[in-house]
Amino acid sequence: GGLLVDNLTWRLAFLINVPLVIIALWAAIRHVEESRDSDASGHFDWLGSLVGAVAVGGLAFGAIRGQDSQWTDQTAWIVLAIGAVCFVLFPILMAIRPDPLVPLSLFRNRDFATINLATFLIYGALYVSFTYTALLYQGTLGYTATGAAIVGLPAGLLLSLLSARVGELTARFGARIFLVAGPLVVGAGQLWLVRLPATTKPWLAELGKPGTLIPPIDVVIDVLPSTIAFGLGMAMVVAPLTSTLMGSIPGRNSGLGSAINNALSRVGQPLLGALIFVAITASFYGTLAAQVPGLDPVDPATRASISPLNPPAAGTPPETVAAAKRASVEAFHLAALVTAGLMAAGSLTSVIGLRSSAKPTRRAEDGAGVAA
Repeated sequence: GGLLVDNLTWRLAFLINVPLVIIALWAAIRHVEESRDSDASGHFDWLGSLVGAVAVGGLAFGAIRGQDSQWTDQTAWIVLAIGAVCFVLFPILMAIRPDPLVPLSLFRNRDFATINLATFLIYGALYVSFTYTALLYQGTLGYTATGAAIVGLPAGLLLSLLSARVGELTARFGARIFLVAGPLVVGAGQLWLVRLPATTKPWLAELGKPGTLIPPIDVVIDVLPSTIAFGLGMAMVVAPLTSTLMGSIPGRNSGLGSAINNALSRVGQPLLGALIFVAITASFYGTLAAQVPGLDPVDPATRASISPLNPPAAGTPPETVAAAKRASVEAFHLAALVTAGLMAAGSLTSVIGLRSSAKPTRRAEDGAGVAA
């Protein structure tokens, strides 16, 4: 992806998904056994789907639009109100609909409810971290897309290499210890980024210049420890979370339970991302105004030319560019602190909600059993 962005166009980076999807479809069709819920009605809950989408979209869009307009745009307030009403209405609908999109009865199982709440917090923080870290590296610090991509490789490698081993250990020692420790390790990596200085040297990696493929010492000290902590922590989370989730519901509900969990992991991104965006924007313009006398942070022209975690528009005075960089890094520090807090909340959720001796086992098909 980084190579495509740097050498061709960022639009081509999206094409990476195409062969991956084709491989995944082939693997699923070729190797995954079919399973169905014999009690399923076959009726899709269109109303529940619509209300849920409006709830998430309304709250996220309203918060971002409101902060972007300094809360003077009536549209933001109207959309927020609609989202809030739908957010309250959604669980009521799920309780009374004959074929609900999200059967609330599944949440009577303590492990299932706990895992889904932890998923919302952990994966919401995870995806938000992806977004703002990429913006910081490239938009603020000046990394090339290739440099920003390479610095993330250790996380992916650790996750790939260690997940299977952690899965084996989960079968022996239970999931709770990993679901408590993993988010804390990721959170520690986020706290490491809080010390990231605005003067850190970027990685200007280019494939055609072999000398640039060696990272500066600043990258090794300021960024790499966080990347390693991320990979180690998520390797401790992914397999135990999935196995505990699937062990908490009957096999006939495996598709539904997995879908609910995946949806919650994605819902966390727009909701938590919108809230963190509000905090980042407020911090950025407050810091910028304090560092640049005479600059009006409320002026639409200022906001159009200078935005958080992005390079200022051409023609911006050098002293303002430097101040914007410092303000962006400080705003990112706030985002990293919030992300670490969300990871800690996800860990605490597992401490409180999961039994200390819990080991993933499939629930009885009649739904009477619970995870051991």
